[in-house]
Amino acid sequence: MEGLPAAAAAASRSEQPNGAQGQQQAADNVDVEIETQKALALQEGKLNEAVDNLLNLEKQSRLAADVGTTKKLAVAIVQCCFAAGAWKKLNEQVVLLSKRRAQLKQAIQAVVQEAMTYIDASPDLETKVEVIKTLVSVTAGKIYLEIERARLSRKLAGIKETQGLIAEAADIMQEVAVETFGAMAKTEKIAFILEQVRLCLDQKDFVRAHILAKKINTRVFVDEPVKKEKKKGRGGQDSGDGVMEVAGADIPPMMELKLMYYQLMIRYYAHMGDYLDICRSYQAIYETPSIQADPSQWIPVLKKIVWFLVLSPHGSMQSSLMHSVMADKKLAELPKFHALLKRFVTMEVVRWPVLAEEYKVEMEEESSIFGAQLLGDDGADGGDGGKALADLRQRVVEHNILVISKYYARITLRRLSELLALPKEETERHLTEMVVSKALIAKVDRPAGIVNFQIRKDSNELLNGWSMNIERLVDLVEKSCHQIHRETMVHHVNLNTVL
Repeated sequence: MEGLPAAAAAASRSEQPNGAQGQQQAADNVDVEIETQKALALQEGKLNEAVDNLLNLEKQSRLAADVGTTKKLAVAIVQCCFAAGAWKKLNEQVVLLSKRRAQLKQAIQAVVQEAMTYIDASPDLETKVEVIKTLVSVTAGKIYLEIERARLSRKLAGIKETQGLIAEAADIMQEVAVETFGAMAKTEKIAFILEQVRLCLDQKDFVRAHILAKKINTRVFVDEPVKKEKKKGRGGQDSGDGVMEVAGADIPPMMELKLMYYQLMIRYYAHMGDYLDICRSYQAIYETPSIQADPSQWIPVLKKIVWFLVLSPHGSMQSSLMHSVMADKKLAELPKFHALLKRFVTMEVVRWPVLAEEYKVEMEEESSIFGAQLLGDDGADGGDGGKALADLRQRVVEHNILVISKYYARITLRRLSELLALPKEETERHLTEMVVSKALIAKVDRPAGIVNFQIRKDSNELLNGWSMNIERLVDLVEKSCHQIHRETMVHHVNLNTVL
């Protein structure tokens, strides 16, 4: 009785190698048959026969739910067509394999990925486009092929763009919403969206470009360098929280994508005429480590930051950015630009003719701002340089009015015009524009020609202000008394003798 279990164990051990050997033998037979059919396909007029033989084998393995063998045979069919140079047959077989009954999704995925490697080997552009369109139609509606569909769409859009069909290229790219793709690498998603934004800007569709750009969270450019990628691509080992497709070799790293993003946003904000947002975009570029490490790169960027800060309308954000840039130690290496910012930070009147003459050379160097076009890459995105110069003059006038409002409670319109060195009508126009934009609080008595910068307070506001001032005064007196008594106790001084 004791020998029966040992005999059963020995029998089971003898059966396992035989079963494994049988599977290996079957796999070897399939490999031999595939090589035989590939050789047959290369013979003249034998391609259809070889493909039919492989299709019969593929049907048997597919119905048997043999994933590995089905993938091998499906890929072999595509390889035979490619080796024979039958591109039309290749397209037909890709569609046929994807539509066969109960076809395994692993087989379809393998066929599409294999056919994608043949795109660059196409004999001409027409054949290349046909292969891409065939693969795009096969991948449509299949979640497990969403990444392949995105890459194919990008290739097709690139071809359309080289043909000058910018609108068609943009439409092709916009059909794919990569932000919903969970398996796509983060860098590849951002690169795809940036391509969508660029094409929209190229065809002057600024509204859609802004909508697409908002899909990118700018925090990823700050957080990404300190995070490590935990997920690996398909075919690698899963990290435990999902499978992430590895980005292609043509996808730039995150810091390059950051620079591309802000360059595109500068184009958009230049079209909108938003100087402050242009400045903030340049500031984000300036804070990039690769830019900071190279003086030949950060110096031009810092100069543009200063110019766009000065061009920006007065406000709390502009004032905060101005003081933060002033505190940058690297600005000390650019004394003229440091002095320019200091003029607008200091509460003193700035003379426009003096400023224009002093910074004439610097303005001529910034041709992208004060030249023929304002950051217009294609000559139509921004206003002309005359507009930037006029805006700079207006900012000087606005700064002077704010300075005067700090020193004067009431001033005549004639005297205000003398201080601004402007005609009376132009002074009144600038003043009213600042009041309407709520950059300044003022009232103009036009018959009397008097400008009042003070706000008329009612009795309640006056009493509340008086009460707060008295409370502050009493608090200061109480603190002073406390400090005096503390010092007398520390130094053992008798106040009566001192007094």
